[in-house]
Amino acid sequence: MTDLSEQTAHVHAVVPILGAMGLEVLEAEPGRAAARIPTAPNVNHFGVAYAGSLFSVAEMLGGIIGGFFDVPGAVPLVKRLEIDFTRPAMTAATARTTLSEEDRARVQAETAANGKSNFELLTEVTDEAGEVVARTHGFYQLRVLG
Repeated sequence: MTDLSEQTAHVHAVVPILGAMGLEVLEAEPGRAAARIPTAPNVNHFGVAYAGSLFSVAEMLGGIIGGFFDVPGAVPLVKRLEIDFTRPAMTAATARTTLSEEDRARVQAETAANGKSNFELLTEVTDEAGEVVARTHGFYQLRVLG
C-alpha cells in the first residue's frame, strides 16, 4: 500500500490544479483508487459541486491506477471520458474505481511487448451520504514515451 499523504502530494505536484481543488487521495494500490474533493472551493454559481471538479476527481483516478504498472518509461494517458451527472452534489464528493487483476496483467504484458495498451475504468462519484452524483466511463492508455 502507498503512503496516501505522499500520493496526494505527488498528485498536487504533477497536476497543480488538483491541489487547488483540495483533492485528497483516499486509496491507491494496484487495481484500486479513490480520491475526494471537499465542498469548497468546488462549488458553482448556485451552490452545488462544480461539474468540472466532479469530472476531474473521477478522471484523475486513471493516473493513479496507471502509476502501478511496471513498464519503464510508461505513463497513463486519458483518451476519452464520458460522464453522467445523476444528481447535484451538495457535499464533498468521493470517486472510486477498480481495474481487475486480469486487465492489469493484460495491460502490463501488452505495454511491455508493444509500448502501449488501452484500458477502461468505470467510476462512481458519491456524496457524503453515499448517493451517486456522477458516473464516468474512462478510456485510458498506458504508453511508453520516448
